[in-house]
Amino acid sequence: MLLHHRLFAVVLALVAPLAAAAGDAEQGKALYAGRCAVCHSVDYNGVGPAHKGVFGSRAGTATGFVYSPALKGATVVWNEQNLDKWLADPEKFLPGQRMSIGVADATERAHLIAYLAQLKAK
Repeated sequence: MLLHHRLFAVVLALVAPLAAAAGDAEQGKALYAGRCAVCHSVDYNGVGPAHKGVFGSRAGTATGFVYSPALKGATVVWNEQNLDKWLADPEKFLPGQRMSIGVADATERAHLIAYLAQLKAK
């Protein structure tokens, strides 16, 4: 019986981070409106680039936006892992970029990423 409890604890420890990584797009949309929309839009460039179609695209390639040399020269493709690192600490992920705000909470990052992932390109 003790072995079953230990095995369950090990499985739970392995699966729990995966469950936390699965974000909710509706919660992400609300977070985006409250935190990101000050500088970003889904449809147009503002202080930051537009985000529609960002998931799966190469960093620094949104049409009509003037990027920092760090982002313009990056070879990063925006996927779940890269967006998570970027949102956690943009400067650590790509030194020399211009975004000064990060999202410390991993659950909030997961929600934002789920929202961005469902925004299809024009």
